[in-house]
Amino acid sequence: MLKVGSKRFTESYVLGEVIAQTAAASGAKAEHRPGLGNTAILFAALKSGAIDVYPDYTGTIALELLRLPGVPLLEELNRQLSAHGLAAGVFPGFSNSYALAMREPDAAARGIRRVSDLRNFLDARLGLSPEFLNRRDGWPALSETYEIGGLAVRGLEHGLAYAALARGEIDVVDVYTTDPQTRRLGLRVLEDDQRFFPEYEAVLVYRLDLPSRHPVAWAAIEKLHGTISAAAMLEMNAAVELERKAFPEVARDWLEKRPPVTAAGQRSLAGAVFAPDLLRLTLEHLRLVAASLLLSIAAGIPLGILAQRVPRAGRWILAAAGVLQTVPSLALLAFLIALLDRIGALPAVLALSLYALLPVIRGTEVALAGVGDRMRDAGRALGMSGGQLMWLVELPLAVPGVLAGIRTAAVINVGTATIAAFVGAGGYGERIVAGLAVNDHVVMLSGALPAAALALLIEWGLRLCERRLRPECGGR
Repeated sequence: MLKVGSKRFTESYVLGEVIAQTAAASGAKAEHRPGLGNTAILFAALKSGAIDVYPDYTGTIALELLRLPGVPLLEELNRQLSAHGLAAGVFPGFSNSYALAMREPDAAARGIRRVSDLRNFLDARLGLSPEFLNRRDGWPALSETYEIGGLAVRGLEHGLAYAALARGEIDVVDVYTTDPQTRRLGLRVLEDDQRFFPEYEAVLVYRLDLPSRHPVAWAAIEKLHGTISAAAMLEMNAAVELERKAFPEVARDWLEKRPPVTAAGQRSLAGAVFAPDLLRLTLEHLRLVAASLLLSIAAGIPLGILAQRVPRAGRWILAAAGVLQTVPSLALLAFLIALLDRIGALPAVLALSLYALLPVIRGTEVALAGVGDRMRDAGRALGMSGGQLMWLVELPLAVPGVLAGIRTAAVINVGTATIAAFVGAGGYGERIVAGLAVNDHVVMLSGALPAAALALLIEWGLRLCERRLRPECGGR
């Protein structure tokens, strides 16, 4: 199976689909794992073998990944990449540089044409993508070069930033030069008068063994070299973001040499929710929730028992579980990816199980504390040992409370499992991430609504189970 990855923005999604569909047309089995995250995550996924190839840009590879002082020739780039078992090649045929942009009326009113003119716009509000905020060739170095580090900056996904710009909530955004939103919103792309941004020529980054493992598919992919002009890429981006066409459809239209439909596509919410991928996404989401919940139960119940039995240890256990809840989900995922050296279901399941620990531990500890000393005394009077007392008296009586904690953990996991899409683990988050990339509310809702429905179904099922167990565990 040839595994194609892509980053979390429109152009990367489309190029990922073009690569995967090109490989599939050659007769090879190919899979596109869309929206895996930022550059560092894709690079780690490629090195670990979780994916085989993904589209990137020469400037990003040289400055962000290899930490080179500039963008060298391809030979030098590949010499550096070979140390990681990787290579770059197959240039689709266009460049896509970063830039800063403003609404044309605002830029004209303030006389801003160049990035350096922002020094005279001290109250400017910038909405920059999270990756651009942290890239070596992004905001930190750009602000230093242009001496504009004092401007107010907030992190926003591209799709959300454009909407905020249109509403006048921010003044400046980072854009790509093949981004159709610059035309739709009538933006002025500011001149990079100090030539800060390097060349960002689109290129495929792949594992060195890919051509030998998938020779037929690779031969087909190599034919993509020089076939996508900047105008064609802009049209494909526009078909997704402005006409609301799906990524696979846009890629298929281009590969079949059919021009994109000019009329805006009208998709109903029901059609988006019940799209053909619903069953696959549901099964992936259920697997993530079930696996992580079982792990949290296996660890949480013994920890809850210990917390109730040894109060001093319990304070530390509950405090640690509480701290885990405060760790940002993407930060935890990034740590687990680095620790495990892989993306996919494993780091996602481990992260979800950690987030579900607190309600399971707390539910177990509170339920056992509520059993009451008289029931324990009765068990001791019958000659039960500590272990027998726990298994035959305390835990059966505590089952409803324990189930309440598990029920809470399950509902939390259904919602939190949407983050799994950021590391290629699938689930309803795939739709939410894709919708965020293009600011398409229909696509976002088509992932959020099934997740909410699944949470309600699991809540209802566990509540029914709890009610049936209550009479057996001491009545109401």
